[in-house]
Amino acid sequence: MKMPDEHIDTSMFAPCGMNCKVCYKHCYHRKPCAGCLNSDQGKPEHCRKCKIKDCIKEKSLSYCFDCSEYPCRLIKNLEKSYNKRYQASLIENSRFVQEYGLDCFMEQQKEKYTCPECGGIISIHDGECSECKEKVK
Repeated sequence: MKMPDEHIDTSMFAPCGMNCKVCYKHCYHRKPCAGCLNSDQGKPEHCRKCKIKDCIKEKSLSYCFDCSEYPCRLIKNLEKSYNKRYQASLIENSRFVQEYGLDCFMEQQKEKYTCPECGGIISIHDGECSECKEKVK
């Protein structure tokens, strides 16, 4: 899947601070996941059963950073995992969105996760391009 030339749909920003556009489930599949804020079609089981997604629905919020308890235990645990496994910070993503807006964040992500060789999407999970399969740092 190529990175779109136009703006990335802001509905691809998950409540937790993840950019679903750069998730392996979105990048590599013929029927890509539509993101956490959209249907469950194509989502891995752990995303369909996400406690964070359930929590924001229960509280009628769009994003975790809108909650008075942010960052809660659920976010801190996910943050720790993303820091360790993918060298990424969902809390930093959320803070960037709060300060500069979702469109600006998605443009920044587009620059960061577009393969310089072919224009494919670099997966945050394995650093591999969805098109040419090159590992990109």
